[in-house]
Amino acid sequence: MANPIPLLLLLFFFSPFALLKVQAFTGTYGVNYGRLANNIPSPDEVVTLLKAAKVRNVRIYDADHSVLKAFGGTGLEIVVGLPNGQLQDMSENAEHALNWVKDNVQSFLPATRIVGIAVGNEVLAVEDLSLWEALLGAVKNIYNATKKLHLDEMIEISTANSFAVFANSYPPSSCKFKDNVSQYMMPILEFFSQIGSPFCLNAYPFLAYIIDPENIDINYALFKPTKGIYDPKFRLRYDNMFDAQIDAAYAALENAGFDKMQVIVTETGWASNGDQNEVGANVSNARTYNYNLRKRLAKMKGTPHRPKNVVKAYIFAIFNENTKPGATSERNFGLFKADGSISYDIGFHGLNAGGSSHLSFKNIKNQGLSRSYTVVFSLSALILLIFWS
Repeated sequence: MANPIPLLLLLFFFSPFALLKVQAFTGTYGVNYGRLANNIPSPDEVVTLLKAAKVRNVRIYDADHSVLKAFGGTGLEIVVGLPNGQLQDMSENAEHALNWVKDNVQSFLPATRIVGIAVGNEVLAVEDLSLWEALLGAVKNIYNATKKLHLDEMIEISTANSFAVFANSYPPSSCKFKDNVSQYMMPILEFFSQIGSPFCLNAYPFLAYIIDPENIDINYALFKPTKGIYDPKFRLRYDNMFDAQIDAAYAALENAGFDKMQVIVTETGWASNGDQNEVGANVSNARTYNYNLRKRLAKMKGTPHRPKNVVKAYIFAIFNENTKPGATSERNFGLFKADGSISYDIGFHGLNAGGSSHLSFKNIKNQGLSRSYTVVFSLSALILLIFWS
């Protein structure tokens, strides 16, 4: 075999993979691709939608092979998920974790740009404490598997947390982790600090609002003009709840001793329909929230407490999911309806919008929307194939 050092240098300087350990999220805007539905477009059609919308960052909640194959060669960057149901097995058996990474990540590289693995979702909020106990072991075994396969510099390991891990979040500076969560959270944060992973937060002003609509200003939740709130400890004013929720997470991390860890928003959104008691779940508010959120993320700025940490967020979700259990709102977070048409207008076009807005695979190709991704991607793929051979 030829000396691999020159090839490694080429890989470092020319491949976008080389930067993923530092920045596994390109830009500031991404989407969650939930698939708890029996009537949504195919993965190939989803690729068409995402390219037309120029959305590059995508999260899925498993490692479905049909999705990973469809995303191959597209330049879209995807975070795959290890479901909660597999945590105990991965925690107890390092060989199973290695095989999972081989089958669901390595086998699709470099054609499919898998940039991260989310180990579980909102684990420290579920009732099953055995999953809490399994989380750290699963995280370590999955990470060690990527390291053994020489993928650790290009695959970021994370786990998403809900607001249920916090004891208090108002005002933001008062936020800290719940006592019963801390014993599980602290070692995870310590490990993430060692490997350079962020704290992933599912932040929903919608959920906060529907719990207490009488005391929360809807304008504050929707990024609309409002007097906001003042945090006396931070000596900062917040004009929207989204920023306040992120800074609450930063406060909890600081209180725990991890003041250098970055917060990434892995889910946020607003339901376009809901049950009678889900006040504010309507199309108008969903459009307002997602439209204003998109504008806010496009500014590429930080929060009042962390102005230098550019906010990055994955929107929940691409589609309404008709088989998702729970309240009506759970099935109505989609930016798009099941037929691929838009749920409301925030600047995207549907699959069958008609006229000049009609999208097809041929149109996408002719518009050259994938060209900027494909050229540099092909170079990195070629280099990786040479190196691995």
